[in-house]
Amino acid sequence: MRTIAVVDYSMGNLRSVSKAIEHVADAVRVVVTDDADTIANAERVVFPGQGAARDCMAAIERHGLREVVLDAARNKPFLGICMGLQVLLRHSEENGGTPLLGLFPGEVRRFPSGMQANGQRLKIPHMGWSRVERRGEHPLWRDIADGERFYFVHSYHVDPEDPALSAATTDYGIRFTSAIARDNLFAVQFHPEKSADAGLTLLRNFVQWNP
Repeated sequence: MRTIAVVDYSMGNLRSVSKAIEHVADAVRVVVTDDADTIANAERVVFPGQGAARDCMAAIERHGLREVVLDAARNKPFLGICMGLQVLLRHSEENGGTPLLGLFPGEVRRFPSGMQANGQRLKIPHMGWSRVERRGEHPLWRDIADGERFYFVHSYHVDPEDPALSAATTDYGIRFTSAIARDNLFAVQFHPEKSADAGLTLLRNFVQWNP
């Protein structure tokens, strides 16, 4: 039986993610694990996360997962969610500066203070449903309308150096990259496991994706 590993480094809504994948995946075993060998042997990997970047990186190192996560991100179908997107970049502004996994050049930036929309001050963190406008086609967007709403909870956003890495953008005071894609990797700032039918469709597309 095919295995999907949901990476457990003690940060993230792992139960919601694993249950959502189980809901859309037939004949697939979903394993929540911090075991490097299990992750290395899984057919595909989901890397969720939430919280502070420095805490996330410390947890990855403490669980001994840096290399196996980077290897999965380079070599097998890989889905990053929320912090699981942000840590793929080189550096975060958080805590005065936090080095990340460095798979892609770029910065994770805090939303600027004082942002407004329609004359109303926007709250940070960005929390709630926002439109995701894709940049080009991708198998994970199949059966999802351009501009569909997804659920977000975050105070920081990715700013990759290579604009071609961006697979979607979202407007929240500023326009920011809300999904990236490269070869076998797809990662999103929003939470598909909390995004109703559109989120489940994206997860189903990931389970069926053969990059």
